[in-house]
Amino acid sequence: MLVSGKEILQKANEGGYAVGAFNTSNLEITQAIIQAAEEEKAPVIIQVSMSAIKYAGIENIAAIVTTAAKNARVPVALHLDHGTDFDVVMQCLRHGWTSVMFDGSKYPFEENVAITRNIVNIAHPMGVSVEAELGKIGGTEDHITVDEREATMTDPDEAVRFVEQTGVDYLAIAIGTAHGVYKGEPKLDFDRLKKIKSLLNMPIVLHGASGVPEESIVKAVELGVNKINIDTDLRQAFNSSLRRYLNENPDQYDPRKILAVPREAMKNVVAQKIRMFGSAGKA
Repeated sequence: MLVSGKEILQKANEGGYAVGAFNTSNLEITQAIIQAAEEEKAPVIIQVSMSAIKYAGIENIAAIVTTAAKNARVPVALHLDHGTDFDVVMQCLRHGWTSVMFDGSKYPFEENVAITRNIVNIAHPMGVSVEAELGKIGGTEDHITVDEREATMTDPDEAVRFVEQTGVDYLAIAIGTAHGVYKGEPKLDFDRLKKIKSLLNMPIVLHGASGVPEESIVKAVELGVNKINIDTDLRQAFNSSLRRYLNENPDQYDPRKILAVPREAMKNVVAQKIRMFGSAGKA
């Protein structure tokens, strides 16, 4: 069932749980995500970044995800992760994405509002949901790098003005997470999250959740996070399981048998995250 992101996240907001948004760039990752979601009977969001689109080709990755989603036994949304290019956002709308993120966090507030509002006005009549980001999340996410010194927390009052002026469906906020691998344990600003949620009462998105301790994730969900992005954990599962298998089976050359191993490892990661987020059984 290919559905909009808003359909999935409105239910999560009302039900007090979070839905995993997992990044993909090929067939095996997509299969792992959907297989785990089906086994856990959970709604799921499959994300594609701009660099993944460049790697796989927009028609190819769209065909892989939309075909798998339409045949899935659970609700699936296809989401553009960190769309910083207006033209790429428009291409995704034309190729079947049911949710898009415009990341205008690098722009001044008013410019971010203007571009985001324009995208909302185009996407909503097509039944496509829109995510935006306010504040700057540190670390590296494919083509985006934000230095720790440039990372800024989301201002609650500014978040209210941003949502009112843009009409976005869900908002990614900066409360202390970072993209990529953490050098230490992240300290999340739960008071900031609680205040933003109380002011907005809409789906809140947490980026950079790979590597965040489980107790912090559970608390963030309790305080109102409804979409949690996971990418690095999947890459690490892919890498470690593939290296181990090839070391143990140096004569194996069938890619189907080789790639089945990391696919299973990633499926286990997705299933574990789904249970942690509280979305198991919510399909």
